[in-house]
Order: sequence, then structure tokens, then C-alpha cells
Amino acid sequence: MSKIMLDFISIFSKGGILLWCFKGAGLLDKEWEAFTPTVNQLIKTVLLQERTSKSNYWENGQLALKYKLDNEFELVFVVAYQKMLPLLFLDRLLDELQIRFRDMFNDSLKENLLSLDFSSFDSEYSKAVKLVEAEARLEEEKKKLPKSYDQTDKAKKTIGSMIKSDKNETIQLSKKAEKKAAKAAAAAAGNNNDVASPQQQAPPSPNVNGHSDGGYGDDGDELDEETIRNNRQKLFSGGKKSSKTSNAKSPKPGKTGKTGTTWDPIMFGGKVSSTEAKSLDRTKDRPEDEVVNVDIADRRLVGTAAVIQDLQEDDIMESSDRAKKDGGMFSIFKGLVGSKVLTKEDLEPVIGKLKDNLIDKNVAAEVANKLCESVAMKLEGSVCGTFQSVQSTVKETMTESLLKLLTPKRRIDIIRDVMEAKANNRPYIMTFCGVNGVGKSTNLAKICFWLIENKFRVLIAACDTFRAGAVEQLRTHTKRLNSLHPPSANGGKEMVQLYEKGYDKDAAGIAMQAINFARDMKIDVVLVDTAGRMQDNEPLMRSLAKLISVNAPDLVLFVGEALVGNEAIDQLVKFNAALADHSQQENPHTIDGIVLTKFDTIDDKVGSAISMTYISGQPIVFVGTGQTYAD
Repeated sequence: MSKIMLDFISIFSKGGILLWCFKGAGLLDKEWEAFTPTVNQLIKTVLLQERTSKSNYWENGQLALKYKLDNEFELVFVVAYQKMLPLLFLDRLLDELQIRFRDMFNDSLKENLLSLDFSSFDSEYSKAVKLVEAEARLEEEKKKLPKSYDQTDKAKKTIGSMIKSDKNETIQLSKKAEKKAAKAAAAAAGNNNDVASPQQQAPPSPNVNGHSDGGYGDDGDELDEETIRNNRQKLFSGGKKSSKTSNAKSPKPGKTGKTGTTWDPIMFGGKVSSTEAKSLDRTKDRPEDEVVNVDIADRRLVGTAAVIQDLQEDDIMESSDRAKKDGGMFSIFKGLVGSKVLTKEDLEPVIGKLKDNLIDKNVAAEVANKLCESVAMKLEGSVCGTFQSVQSTVKETMTESLLKLLTPKRRIDIIRDVMEAKANNRPYIMTFCGVNGVGKSTNLAKICFWLIENKFRVLIAACDTFRAGAVEQLRTHTKRLNSLHPPSANGGKEMVQLYEKGYDKDAAGIAMQAINFARDMKIDVVLVDTAGRMQDNEPLMRSLAKLISVNAPDLVLFVGEALVGNEAIDQLVKFNAALADHSQQENPHTIDGIVLTKFDTIDDKVGSAISMTYISGQPIVFVGTGQTYAD
């Protein structure tokens, strides 16, 4: 490794203060400018979101970064280089730079020289590079030297394994022979003065497979003469068993006659009776003519659901064995470590228990491993408080990591975005997608009720043209919502309208027509309901990507269950990949947020929220917690 091969090295504090920097000699100005956004992206996506790993490796485009955290002094060491270069000793270089810079930084802290210039570290950097290069050369020379006999595979072999038979095969004692030898040794030890009988001295007879078993059975016991005679008889007779009289079979029950098939008279050209014609008549008692009965619970929520209520906080880090706490007045001092530097050995038992608790709370195993790995790296080398245990320190760090993970990276304010779109004389478009049966239509109606409570007019686009009853379900929700907010109370205008074109139609075309209709009718929000589809169904995923790319919605929400656990990873990853692969745009529109449904059915198993957010990097916008429109 050479200094020229390293393009960029940076040392900065976790507060964002650059302390020392190295720039490669052969680096152009344009190439130098590429490292600044790459390091900023590392800080934004890895360090701030607690996504550090044991490999300490991250890449972006053609650049690769190796980083190391110093938790005691809150320092970050970053080495950047071209991804194609096989630099194998960067970990050793980072360790050496950390040791040398820590000493200089510690001296400046003791002397209260916070504005100290660390440009003198250039000489220490050159020494560190020379040391690592010398160690690398020694390692290469050791690899070229021949191995000693103790290091070869031949030295690990036993004498018995190296004895060869006439057929050039290794002689191995079978289990039968081992048992026979053990029994013979025991007999010899007990009867040293006895003379061996002729039967014991006789050579063993070959068995059926041609091997010598010495007249012993499978369990090592000696066979009697009658058993040997029967075995020989079976061998020469070809292994045929003696014929035995079989029991008489019970008589079979008589077969029942085939029932005649009733064919559809309309489909196959038959006659339709007057009774069947009346049952098929859909002109009477149509759903439009029915009077919708609204629940009292929904009526009580009218005028009070404009602001979404917060969920009750629960401690995901709480252990399941809460009742097993130790008692006594001195139990409060258990686990206190004082001002101690935390090591890997101190953290391993607590981190292992923490990972088990996360998985027990329905966090995906892969996500739980990465979170615990990130917390361990963040705490290793840091100093624990005087009256603070390792368990409480890990718990606080995990809580901070989860808060950073669940905090949106960008502003999510739907009400403000709807008002901005309304000022621009266009509707605000929200698209709902997800797998089958997660509650897309139901939660769409809940979000519609919330928008109506905020005095916005909503158009629901029935783009689920595949599932039977999907349009009728949205029609029922539309009538229920209009009965809660009747046109008489809103200036004669319907707050919710349904745009439908029936079944077996192009969903993208229906969505486009609905958006144009909303623009002409001055409707504020368009909610696009799509058909449920599995993440592995390529034709349906291609259709969804077409709908999103053609209509360009403002917000794409993935609707997922809180019950899925590890399945959430596969669903989100493949949905995002399908939207990106099947889109014709240069910058495809992927999932913007998550709607987590059935949250009231999981008790404290809330880990799916963490799994979905960690995998997608997108926030949870809505959470479904009940059966009423305000939940």
C-alpha cells in the first residue's frame, strides 16, 4: 500500500468539526469535489441513522469509505479511495491513526487548547503509513516462505489414517469390528489363563455382504446355530418369505350413484324460470337506494378528528422477565460500574439479551442484528457514568437510536401540502399500494374522514378493478362519510365522491381520468385505491409502476400489517425494487411513506414498525389502531 493510493483521509468530531484532513497528491480538483458529498452522505445515512456495521465499510458510486469510531473522545476517522483498488490494510492504518491522534487530542484537552491546530499530525501520519507498509511487506514475505512440518496438513494426520490397504484405500475399522475387539479384549483380561475354544479360534465366516463379521449380529451379540441356519436358508432361497394365509378383506361398501350437475341456464342456452329471473333482477333495491346506518361511535367523532391523537408510549426495550427483579436495599448498587471504559466483553451479554428482546417484540432478525451491532459499536470504548449500569447505558443508547431511526428524514405535513396544491389550482394525489388483505380500502376511508374533518373535498378513485366487491366497498364508505358530513352542512357540496369505471379496466387510465375530473370540479384531494398484489407478481407490479409513473402522485403510501415481522422486509424491498425497475422515468417514484394497519391486534409486538422503517428508510405516516374512522 502506498500513500498515493489513498485519495482522502479525514478526522472530525461527531459534532461536525473538521480536525485534520489529508488530500491525495495526484487528485484533480474535480475528483476532490466528489469526496465532500460522499462523506456528507456517509454521515447522513450511516452515522446519524445508526447504521454502522462491524465491517466499517460503505460505498457510493465509484468511491469506497472505511471509517472508525472513537466513542471515548467522540471522533470519526474516515479513509476514502477508489473502489477498484484492493487495499487490504486499511483497518490496521485506521487503528494506528486513532492511537496517534488520540494522544495528541487528549493532550490538547488537558491543556484546554480547544482551538489547537492539528496540522502537525502530518508527520505522525507519515510515520503511521511507513509502519503499516513495513508490516504489510513482512506479511507478504511470510506468505512466500515454505511452511514448517507442524503447519502442514500431513502433521495433523494420525498413523492409522495413513496406513493403506492393497486396494489403495484407507483401512478403517467398522463398528462391528470395534465391538468385537473390545469384547475380545475384555474376555482376555478376565480369562488370562483360559485356553481358547476351537469355536473362538475358528476363522470368522463371511456375511452376506462379503465382509467378515465373525458370527456376530448387528448389536455385537453372538448368533446361535439355529439363527445362522435360518439366515443361510433365506440367502439361498433369494430372500423369499413363506406364504401366509391372508385375512379375508372386508367387503367394500356399495358405490352411490352420481348426482346430476346443475348447469347455468343462461350460459348454456337453457330456459330461465320466472323465479330465477326475479332473483337475477338488480334494478330493484340497488345499493344506491339503500339507507346507510352509521354507527353511533362514528357520529360522536364528527368535528373532533381533525387532529390525529398520539399513541400511548410503550417500552420496547422492557424485558419479559420483569417480575424476576432482585430485592433488598443493596440491589440498587447491582450492576453499577463507575467511571469505566466499556469493552466488548462488557457489552456482549447485555447486547445479546437486548437482541432477544427486540426479536421477541416482532422485530425482524436481520434488523435486530444490525441495530444491536450499531449500538455496540457506538458504545465500545465510551466511558460509563459513575452511578450508571451497563444495562441502563445500552438501553438509553438503543432508545436514542430508535428515535433517530423513526424520525422522518424529510418534512411530512400532508395538510400543508394539500393547501399548497390547492393554491396552485390542482388536486393533491395520494396512491395506496400493498399486498392483499392488509386493509388498503379501509384505511383509505379513515384518511378520507380525517381530510373531511379538515374541510377538504375528496375524490376516491376506484382503481382496484380486479377484486370482486372492491368498488362496492368504496361506494359504501362514500355513502357513510357523506352521511356523517351531509351536503346540507357544507354549502350543498358533497365532501366525498367516488370515481368508478367498473371492473377489468386499465387502472392507470381510471386514475388519470379521476385526476382530470377532480381538477375540473375543483376537488382538493384524490385518493387512488389500487388492487392488492403480492411482491413476486411481476405483471401486477409492472401495472402498479405504470400507474405511478403516468399519474405522478404527490405521495405513494405502502400499506402494511403490523403482524408480518420478517415478511415486511421482503415486501418493502421488492415493492421498491419493482417500482424502480419497471418505471420508464430517469428518477422513478418509489414509496414515500408507510401506513401501518391492525396495530391494535399485536399488544406490545410493535417491532414491525422498526423493521419497515429501517429497511425502506421512509417514515410511518399513519397507524391504524381500531375500527372507527378516527382510529
